[in-house]
Amino acid sequence: MTMMILRMESWSSRLWFLLLTLFPLSSTFTTAIRNNIGFQINPHPHSCNTTVQGRFFLSDDHGYVCNAGSVDSRSRCCPRSGHRFSCHGCNVVSHCCNSYEYCVSCCLNPAYTSKEQVLKLKIAKPATARTYTSVFDYCAGRCRHSSESVVHENAYLSDFHHCFSLPANSSAGTDGNLPEARLNGINVVVGRQGESCDSVCKFRGQSCVPNKLLVLNHCDIIQKFMSCKGACLASVGSDQPAEVVHDAPKLMNPGSCLYTQTQSMLSCDGSHPHTRRLCPCA
Repeated sequence: MTMMILRMESWSSRLWFLLLTLFPLSSTFTTAIRNNIGFQINPHPHSCNTTVQGRFFLSDDHGYVCNAGSVDSRSRCCPRSGHRFSCHGCNVVSHCCNSYEYCVSCCLNPAYTSKEQVLKLKIAKPATARTYTSVFDYCAGRCRHSSESVVHENAYLSDFHHCFSLPANSSAGTDGNLPEARLNGINVVVGRQGESCDSVCKFRGQSCVPNKLLVLNHCDIIQKFMSCKGACLASVGSDQPAEVVHDAPKLMNPGSCLYTQTQSMLSCDGSHPHTRRLCPCA
């Protein structure tokens, strides 16, 4: 009996020692868990989507371009100190740029890209293809190199091969007021070097249609009929729209396409010894 009592006292002592030892640890452990319960408040609730193509620069979905090293590590946004919707290195008439990031930035400008039209576009031709989810989704995809900017599979038509204009065959671009629709019944002919449109059309037994020169006087139209390897540039003269021949003096930008910003200069009888005209004949 005495032995049993001693054993019980021994076990009680051990139990109290164990409880006293574990109690502070349990308290600390419980406190530590409670301190970490709950969701962490995000100090940057407005995060950005960004391009990932370039090695040195990126564009965010707010239209800013920045050095990859200056992007905010939490929000993934570019600093707001730069120029928004920058079109640096872009031809705003042809909607083509010489760098991917600035193409995306320029494309995001509502003045150049309609959100309503873009969200109706399918990413690929199959009927099951999804539509773009945002203007940034469209710009980031459209500004990549396309088959329209490549010649001989691995060479670009010009340095301005990042383009964001709507595809010519897009379902969002079937408006009868588009330039292509206004050329119905017109034969668009590329003349020979130094020829006027009057001569070009007469050789085919047709006449030049003066009011259609205005329709052709846009880079996106000119580039459908001419290579424009030296880009598309604003110029002056009655021989536009036209392409500068490749053996022209260097100061004339050989290979470039030309359009005029002065509509009154458009003429069927204009010509230049170093250009080939784009002519509307009927």
